[in-house]
Amino acid sequence: MSTTALVTGGSGYFGALLATQLRNSGHTVRVLDLNAPAPDADVEFVRGDIRDAAVVRAAVEGVDVVYNNVAQVPLAKDEQLLRSVNVDGTRLLLSACLDSGVSKVVHTSSSAVFGIPASNPVMPSTVPSPLEAYGHAKLAAEWACLEATSHGLDVTIVRPRTILGHGRLGIFGILFDWIADGADVFVLGDGSNRYQFVHADDLADICIRAGASSGPMIFNAGTDRFSTMRETLEHVCAHAGTHSRVRSLPARPASMAMRVAAGLGLAPFAPYHWIMYSKSMWFDTAHATLALDWTPRYSNDEMFAQSYDWFVQHRSSMAAQDDHTQSHHRRPAKQGALSLLKHATKLLPG
Repeated sequence: MSTTALVTGGSGYFGALLATQLRNSGHTVRVLDLNAPAPDADVEFVRGDIRDAAVVRAAVEGVDVVYNNVAQVPLAKDEQLLRSVNVDGTRLLLSACLDSGVSKVVHTSSSAVFGIPASNPVMPSTVPSPLEAYGHAKLAAEWACLEATSHGLDVTIVRPRTILGHGRLGIFGILFDWIADGADVFVLGDGSNRYQFVHADDLADICIRAGASSGPMIFNAGTDRFSTMRETLEHVCAHAGTHSRVRSLPARPASMAMRVAAGLGLAPFAPYHWIMYSKSMWFDTAHATLALDWTPRYSNDEMFAQSYDWFVQHRSSMAAQDDHTQSHHRRPAKQGALSLLKHATKLLPG
């Protein structure tokens, strides 16, 4: 059934992809964002801030389903902005949806709400326990969703694992840059921690299915084919064929160094990176298969290979751009002092 859908953050990496999939499925799409969508996006555009009540009310008017993807990511490193956008903006949006009679809201949350899980797999019923500001903000936004549900709004929460896919850059832009140039890459510890990702296309699919399903629910989204962090990186290095290798660093000292470098502005790390890079985390997704008939298409290895190939194909054009209006996930993170480490790895003995 065709609906009118609002995608907040619809000009960002995942929001734009979700808007495209909705359009391809025959839905009318409206985008709320500070930045304009691509010229060929074929969507209605409302420019504005999700914290602006008048803009949000105008954006939700006449909409059937709202997909909330506006978020300040940890790399922004502005905790006040993190809270005001992720929490206050979500509350304002939910209130406007209640007032306007929106029939369904799908809220994109984050696996960061779980911090370091006490056990794996993480279930929808696992109690969240975030460890850093971004995770706390995303959990507070979930609480706002649950409160809106208690007032009669149909809200479903989707929690993705770390997102990959064609065009996904940010910190992955650094990883792919190193591998493309044959520099060695690192795991913390022995890299035996099992780590699950989700392809952006698979995430869009589960969100659209959730949008067509009545009744509030919580879904965890991740691939069902994944391995250890070391194996994942070894496989993408082998796919690249550049002689880049995976090396180990002592987990605790390396995590401390990442934290210090980020604090001094020398490297583009956020707390979640040094907290989770050496830890295991994966979702059980059987509930999504049962409730939505959703099955992820991409494995860890397939999404890394696709993401790497996209990076290599577009590398030269990205180097000529310096577009700070793009979201953090749509442009490579600045390497800072990591560029020195990259060159040093080429001098390491085999």
